[in-house]
Amino acid sequence: MTQRAKIDTGGGETAGSGPPVVHRPGGLTSAEVAERVARGEVNDVPVRSSRSTTEIVRANVLTRFNAIIGVLWAIMLFVAPIQDSLFGFVIVANTGIGIIQELRAKKTLDGLAVIGEAKPTVRRDGAPTEISTSAIVLGDLIELGPGDKVVVDGEVAEADSLEVDESLLTGEADPVVKKPGDRMMSGSFVVAGGGAFTATKVGREAYAAQLAEEASRFTLVHSELRTGISTILKYVTWMMVPTALGLILSQLFAKSDNVKDAIARTVGGIVPMIPEGLVLLTSVAFAIGVVRLGRKQCLVQELPAIEGLARVDVVCLDKTGTLTEGGMNLTELRPLHDADETYVRKVLAALGESDPHPNASLQAVVDAFPETPVEWRCTASLPFSSARKYSGASFSEGDGENSTWLLGAPDVLLRAGDPVLADIDRLDEQGLRVLLLARTDHDLDEPGPTADARPTALVVLEQRLRPDAAETLAYFAEQNVTTKVISGDNAVSVGAVAGKLGMAGAEDTVDARTLPADREEMAKVLDANAVFGRVTPQQKRDMVAALQSRGHTVAMTGDGVNDVLALKDADIGVSMGSGSEATRAVAQIVLLNNSFATLPSVVAEGRRVIGNITRVATLFLTKTVYSVLLAVLVVCFQVEYPFLPRHLTLLSTLTIGVPAFFLALAPNTERARPHFVRRVMRYAIPGGVIAAVATFTTYLLARHHYTGPDALAAETSAATLTLFLVSMWVLAIIARPYTWWRLTLVATMGGAFLLVLVVPWLQQFFALKLIGVTMPWTAVAIAAAGGVLLEFVWRWVGRRFPA
Repeated sequence: MTQRAKIDTGGGETAGSGPPVVHRPGGLTSAEVAERVARGEVNDVPVRSSRSTTEIVRANVLTRFNAIIGVLWAIMLFVAPIQDSLFGFVIVANTGIGIIQELRAKKTLDGLAVIGEAKPTVRRDGAPTEISTSAIVLGDLIELGPGDKVVVDGEVAEADSLEVDESLLTGEADPVVKKPGDRMMSGSFVVAGGGAFTATKVGREAYAAQLAEEASRFTLVHSELRTGISTILKYVTWMMVPTALGLILSQLFAKSDNVKDAIARTVGGIVPMIPEGLVLLTSVAFAIGVVRLGRKQCLVQELPAIEGLARVDVVCLDKTGTLTEGGMNLTELRPLHDADETYVRKVLAALGESDPHPNASLQAVVDAFPETPVEWRCTASLPFSSARKYSGASFSEGDGENSTWLLGAPDVLLRAGDPVLADIDRLDEQGLRVLLLARTDHDLDEPGPTADARPTALVVLEQRLRPDAAETLAYFAEQNVTTKVISGDNAVSVGAVAGKLGMAGAEDTVDARTLPADREEMAKVLDANAVFGRVTPQQKRDMVAALQSRGHTVAMTGDGVNDVLALKDADIGVSMGSGSEATRAVAQIVLLNNSFATLPSVVAEGRRVIGNITRVATLFLTKTVYSVLLAVLVVCFQVEYPFLPRHLTLLSTLTIGVPAFFLALAPNTERARPHFVRRVMRYAIPGGVIAAVATFTTYLLARHHYTGPDALAAETSAATLTLFLVSMWVLAIIARPYTWWRLTLVATMGGAFLLVLVVPWLQQFFALKLIGVTMPWTAVAIAAAGGVLLEFVWRWVGRRFPA
């Protein structure tokens, strides 16, 4: 076995203050680990995939509206029959459902997080051991390779051409070369080379932990749905306060002879103003989406990411690991300029041996040439990096001759116009990946070792296409989601692979080295083309920003360290489960089964959540609008509020609560559209106004029609009938397009209300009894007129203000 590239070791002072760190090549002993754990010197920062149980319960119970309803419920329990307190029991049930569903989602998330959790390698008792991040103790010697994330602060103990990217912490994208004694900051990641470092700060003392409690999270997904609902609730609160005050005063004045009934009717007017189930159903919809995706081995690290991917209109794909599988096969070795093939094989075997952390391309070389020349000794090595596009090594060949070799991208190592490039282009057009083996007289640490590179052989690799990639690309095309392949490989080769998968525009490829630096000009090129090769990590980041500058919502998929910057800056980052630790840390969605075909399921879940919440939000806010307007009309006309809490509990349950639960969880493939608040309110406002005016009209007519001691009950029953029928019309519109189960749902709700009207004990329980013939049919006629007006207004709004 040849000697690997020399690894420097040493110790020194930790950057900043503190005692010197002693490098222990064999790491800590088991006894030392136990001692440190006992002292609490352990990396105890929780890596949470979701909220804690306490936070879930608090978030569902301690809300502004629960507080308001709780106070009103307590009042009603003292001043009115139990029927008028039903709304409180409904809120308790809803809150319980929300907690149970979110805990269920938490269990799924936490289970998946354990599967996808990074397992850093530490040396203990002289042997490398994989452990969980939380098991690292102070003084542990942690090994590093390309793609590994630095999980705690420390000091470099061993360095083998170690290059670290600290951009997630400092914003500086250039890799930093690390030598023994240099400081390592948690949150950075290795882009090239390898080594080991000694943990000097763990837990909440680590640098990244000081920046954020969850060390792996540096960005949060923007959720228009969450923001929109918060905005709506804010405005609802502003409307509620003055309206409720006016209603309280008017009812006490109108019913001064019966204070308890006045209080009951006041509460009946306030409770329906609160869209209490809207937040609940949103949480439930997200939680059930997480559980469904969890069954498909998809870890959603931030709940709104489901929504975000559904809004995406551009998906940027890294070829390797996304369209192709990670492994490669060496299919041909083509010596150039009469080079001796046996000698070339020795060189390739030695290059494979020189890198302790080979990437996929070099691993294919290692697999093809496992027999390394015993007499060769590696004197220096340069690991592969995405920025350089090549790796290299210097050897003493045993006979006194020294040589330096480079292996990497042919169009980087050769000058433009070199005749060898013509042969490479023909191979690229077949979708093959080609590496050039070249000899150089320059040292690897010189500024330009490629200046006099002499081509010696072509190494032809075949990439394995993912069997599900073509179907997934076709899905995105059908859904009008643009796909862009952004790869560090040769553009022609990337285009050939995309062409084999049936991707539109694959024949027009762009070499990223020709892209303009100006963001606006770059965005124009990106919009016009679909396949880009020779893209550097920084360019990937710039390309994501350029697309976003044109108003696109961008998702980025990838699995290598060269994708980290772009994944972080994209609206949604998607990482393969087999990807590097750094990519999994910054991605919002991790495909643990490494299947690109899972993405359509995530998109479908997002569309289901957004489309259905938009539907049910319209139901809830229609109720809020008509409740506020009814209260205002009651105050203005100085009449008794027509409803008791039991009436509106019944109406809310049949026209909103039960239907909304089923509609929120139903399949929905409608493409997500922006402007959630505008789209909901443009229908909720006219719907609520029509319902309120129709109901109040029926109530005023009933007040003139009925006389006697039971007049108020008869007036309430007539008004309730009108409001129910108009609300059912709103539900019928929301439920479109009709399916058998949606028609059954609407019919069942109508049948339940009819049951209340005809069963005597239900009539008595809900204080509903239609008296006579004239007024009930008048109530139906007014509701029918309101329904026709609803149809006309909603269709006009749809044409006048398209989404």
